[in-house]
Amino acid sequence: MSAPVSPAPPPKRGPGRPKKPDSERAKKPNRKSLSTVKQGSSPEARKLAATILEVLGGVRTTGGAAEALGCTLPRYYHLEARALEGFVAACEPLHPGRQPDPERDVKSLERKCARLERELGRQQALVRAAHRMVGLQPQPAAKKVAGKRPRRPTTRALVVAEALKEPSVPEAPKAPPTANSPSSCS
Repeated sequence: MSAPVSPAPPPKRGPGRPKKPDSERAKKPNRKSLSTVKQGSSPEARKLAATILEVLGGVRTTGGAAEALGCTLPRYYHLEARALEGFVAACEPLHPGRQPDPERDVKSLERKCARLERELGRQQALVRAAHRMVGLQPQPAAKKVAGKRPRRPTTRALVVAEALKEPSVPEAPKAPPTANSPSSCS
């Protein structure tokens, strides 16, 4: 005969991950039950749903339901059709995993755009540094932004070199205009 097999020990938890007590564990928000059906719905919606279910269950007639709801018979049929459409749509099987979410996609694309803009700035800085090392003149900006004057990139070394090339000629002080001299203020 074989000896009884003892159950395998539970898997060890990683360091720094203490077991949460049952009171702190998150309950699954997707759990639906009869007690949670009416949460978050208005009294009018609950009354309409109960009346439609009574008609479908054979407790009421459609005329009695229309009268109880205070609407016409064609309106009742319209409400019943909408309710059944919602019921059938809710019975569709759910696909496992994350569902497509446009907001999540937009946020992801915004993060990607910001990352690419930072990367572009780094690459442009590297190109400018390489051009300075080789001694090439900075390239003019390819596109102009309406309303803003683009900044002319200047290298401090080039500005100082231009200043050193020019002969230093002291400028004569300009005399203030006199009353007899022609001026632009006429």
